[in-house]
Amino acid sequence: MTKVGVIGLGDMGSGLAKNLLKAGFDVAGLDLSEERRAAFVKMGGRAVETPAALADGAEAVFIMVMNGGQVEAVLFGADGALETLSDDAAIILTATIKPREGREIGARVIEAGKQIIDSPVSGGFPGAQGGSLTMMAAAPDALIAAKRHIMDAVSANIHHVGTNPGDGQSVKACLQSLIGSIFTATFEASTLAAKAGISGQVLYDVFSTSGAGCGVANTALGNIIDRKFSDTGSHISTMHKDLTIALGFGEELGVPLHTASTAMQLFHAGKTKYPDGDNWVVTRVLEEIVGAELHREKG
Repeated sequence: MTKVGVIGLGDMGSGLAKNLLKAGFDVAGLDLSEERRAAFVKMGGRAVETPAALADGAEAVFIMVMNGGQVEAVLFGADGALETLSDDAAIILTATIKPREGREIGARVIEAGKQIIDSPVSGGFPGAQGGSLTMMAAAPDALIAAKRHIMDAVSANIHHVGTNPGDGQSVKACLQSLIGSIFTATFEASTLAAKAGISGQVLYDVFSTSGAGCGVANTALGNIIDRKFSDTGSHISTMHKDLTIALGFGEELGVPLHTASTAMQLFHAGKTKYPDGDNWVVTRVLEEIVGAELHREKG
């Protein structure tokens, strides 16, 4: 049985692990949370204590952590994954980090004689749990072909976006600048409707069947009108981080990102006021300013 590892068993990583198990792989998992490790074992996975133990004998190791520093720690730190990763195995970097970090980490992996696929993902909690993520994969053709059977277990769409580490992170930064902007435009429109006395259901029906309707806007508006501002699998800190990455990337390249900058400030306000909320909680900050809330039905 092919062995695969997953480092990071949160909302996203647990979905990767679940679908890899479902596809018949022998899956080892690692997470700092005892609760997450226990849930993973209950699914049928093998919990291990170190990245090195996880990578030993694995054909691929998915890394789904929060930032570049954590990626470096699990790869190059004490008992890091590269200590035991075989030369024909691959690191699959599904975490979203800075493009510069992706380039630098990838170079270190390759210099160590190992292989890496830089492949951040999109689709959020539903995509991860449902095995329908979009992967933005950057690696040589032969490497992606060799590991595609593993990547297919967690993804509905694998886009080969480049051959060098960092290429995947660059595409993801562009994507998140757009998604963050769509989110905040939806938050503002819903607050405008609330102040005007329009019902949430009416707004949803019109938006979702118009040219503006899309998965991002529809999901946001649906959660707003149902007043679901937490525990939806889309914590505000993740988008806040991703917008920070996008803006930093724009600064690095000298590209003005006016709309994404505004989105970032709105997310910053939401994260400051409601640090435990999900993306949609930004709407509550705007609603509090105007003194009106948008519900599925009036009154």
